Parts: sequence; structure tokens; C-alpha cells
Amino acid sequence: MEKILKQQPGNHIEISEQDGLPLEQRRWAIVAVSIGVAMSSLDTAIANTALPAMASQLQATAADSVWIVNAYQLAMVATLLPFAALGEILGYRRVSIFGLFLFTLASLACACAWNLPTLLVARLFQGVGASAIMGVNTAMLRAIYPARILGRGLGTNALVVAVAFTAGPSVASLILSAWSWPWLFAINVPLGVIALLLARKVLPVTRQAAHKFDALTAIYNVGAFGMLILTIGDAAHLVEWRRLVIEVVVTAAFFILLLRRQGGHQAPMLPVDLFRRPLFALSSLTAVCTFAAQSLAFVSLPFYFQMVLGRSAVETGFLITPWAVLVGIMAPIAGRLSDHYPPGLLGGIGLAVLSGGMVSLILMPENPSTFAICWRMAVCGIGFGFFQAPNLKAIMHSAPPERSGGASGIIATSRLIGQASGAALVAFCFTISSNNGELYALMLGAGFAVAGSIASFSRLFVTPLSFRKP
Repeated sequence: MEKILKQQPGNHIEISEQDGLPLEQRRWAIVAVSIGVAMSSLDTAIANTALPAMASQLQATAADSVWIVNAYQLAMVATLLPFAALGEILGYRRVSIFGLFLFTLASLACACAWNLPTLLVARLFQGVGASAIMGVNTAMLRAIYPARILGRGLGTNALVVAVAFTAGPSVASLILSAWSWPWLFAINVPLGVIALLLARKVLPVTRQAAHKFDALTAIYNVGAFGMLILTIGDAAHLVEWRRLVIEVVVTAAFFILLLRRQGGHQAPMLPVDLFRRPLFALSSLTAVCTFAAQSLAFVSLPFYFQMVLGRSAVETGFLITPWAVLVGIMAPIAGRLSDHYPPGLLGGIGLAVLSGGMVSLILMPENPSTFAICWRMAVCGIGFGFFQAPNLKAIMHSAPPERSGGASGIIATSRLIGQASGAALVAFCFTISSNNGELYALMLGAGFAVAGSIASFSRLFVTPLSFRKP
């Protein structure tokens, strides 16, 4: 049960026991949260499709234009845990509202950018805003929903994240078919304003932690995770080995400094104390493996559909749609089931289905029909949709309420590290084989899904099975 701060007449703030928000306020609160999550998730994927158009109009090389995507991801991964820690100290509501404000303002700046450097700066700020939104997202859901239906709320959130990420290519293709690339960012502005106004009115004010924010720890965290993502990307592109060694050493140094600095802290920014809980550690590992598998598929399949099968960019977007649709159908169902059955069981089954779906994609005939592609994508969507909400619930329930911020930060960090690793591995597959890169990427994706399924089933042996029967 969450302790919620209620604003009383005369600006008096009273602490009261409340299990979630009243129904009407809860509905509006989840709308505000969902808009922010959808925008930040969509912008993780939407820029990939538009890179050629942006590079052409900004007179940038293909290699330089990749930083439009990398800058956003680097900013997000590097600042997620600091914002999660700030959420525990300042309150999740304040951090979420700040993230919505910065993301909306930065989206406007992206739409108005006149050259590549200005766009990259705007994308960095946009990534920081998205990080503030995502870093406290799950913790905010824990304050919004009553504990008895938290799985349902997490299922809705999983639906929003998955559909936004998977719909990115389709949305980008549709926008580019009618307008120029700045509209990819301009559409965020009215949505951001709506979410901001709603958030200020309906998001709950949660209890604030007594410990202080450590700025030096935050700097070490930014260096550690920023260098980690940069090193993974460079390794996948097989950069010169001396440069890679330097990056590995610098990354390790930042992590050592971070761990030493936060040693003994009651609520460390990188929550190593939570990783001592087997359920939390296995759930985080499951998330990394699953999002790596998804990223391996989503980055490699467009190349296969367009370069091998000769489909258009718009057709490619719609061929990916069955995955998103089935995630949308299964996520709420899995969320409700997670209120009754162990997440380890549900997640393990879902990831086994995901692995089977990816294997079926590998075994497609040389010239598959649209139906042959779509039913395989649908199987993958069923498996992925069955995993996410139960896994989110397992992570949040394995952390004490006062550490919801740290747990929420790890959820978002695990997702982004998985996505970044998957994308890097696709680049590695294309580097070692230009002809069969898509096949190797799908094979790796199926392997990650199997690893995630094993990690998920392992949770059945480390947590009491105290779940209500339907």
C-alpha cells in the first residue's frame, strides 16, 4: 500500500494511507502517463525510418546522420537512473512533469532545427526529457493503481510502450508520405501540452525520501552508461582495437567510481542492493534478453523485406503491424493474468512462443506471401505481449515501495540496454555477412528469447508462489 500525500485546503499537505487513486482521477492520470510514455517510446524508433530524408535535407552523410538516433538513446540511457533517484527524493510527480515539459520543448526545437548540429543538440535534450518520463513511469503507476489491480495497470502500460515502439516505422512512413521530416517531431508538441496540463492536475504526490541527491554519483552514472552504449556500438562496427580497448577501460573506470561512491548508501542510484534479490535480478535479465530479441528482429527485418523481398517502406511498416496488434491484444490479458499467476510462468511461456515465432521467420520460404509473413509476426507479437506486464509486476513487487524509483529506473534501463545491444548486434551481423546478415540476426534473436525464457522460468524456484487463484 502506497502512502500518498494529499493536498488540502490552505496549502496544507497531509500524509494518508491510500491504495491507488479513485477511479475517475485514475483514468485521467493514466491518460497523462500514457501520452508521455507513448511519445518517448515512439521517438526511440521513429527516427530510424526518417534518417535518409533527414540526411538529405540537412546535407549530412549517412554516418553522421546516425547520431540523430544515437544522441537520443545515449541521453536516455545515461540519465535514467539519476532521474529515478530524483523521483524518490523530489517525488515522482515533479520529475514526470519536468520530463514532459522538457520533451515537449525539445520536440519543438527538433522541428525547427536548421542543420545537423542544432538537431543533435535538440535530440540530446529530448532524450533527457524522455529519460525523466521513463525513469519514474512504473513507480508512478504503483501510486496510481490499487495493489490488487496493479497487473492490469502494468498491462496497459506495456501495451502503450510496445505498440508505440513497434508502430514507429509505420507512423514515420505515413508522415513522410504526406509531409517533411520536421513533422515527426512537431506532432509531439500538442500531445505534450495536453499531457503536461493533465499531469499537473491529476498525478498523485508521493512521499519523498529523506536522503539527499548525490550529484557526483549522477556524473559517474552518466559516464558509465553513456560509455557502455558507445562501446557496444563501436564493438559491433568492429572499430580499431586500440580505440575499443580505451573505451572498455574508461567504461570500467566509471563503473568502479560509481560503485565505490555509492557504497553503503541506503538507496544507491545504481540499485545493486535490489540486484541481491534473485527475483529482481532474474526479472531484469529477462527484460534485457527480451528487448534485445525484439530489437534484433525490428532492425533486421526491414532490410529483409525491402532489400531481399523488394517491398516498399510503407509495405514494410504494415508487415510489422501484426506484431504490434497482437502485443496490444495480449498485453492487457497478460496483465490481468499476472494478478493471479506467477510472472515467471507467464513470462517463460510468452518468451518460448516468441522464440518459436522468430524461428518460423528464419524458416520462411524464399518468396513468402504476405499472409506467410503476417502470421509469423503475429506469433512473435503474442509471445512478446504475454511477457511484458508480468515481468514489470515481478520487478516492482520484488522491490520495497520506498525503492520504487530505483526499480522503475532499472525497468527502463534494462529495456534500453536490450534495444541498444540488439541494434548493435544487427550491425555486427551485417558487418560479418552482407548477404545473410538478416538470417544471423534472427538466429541471435531466437537465442536471446530462449535465454529470457529460461531466466523467467527460473523465477519459479526463487520466490514463494503466493498468488491468488482465479
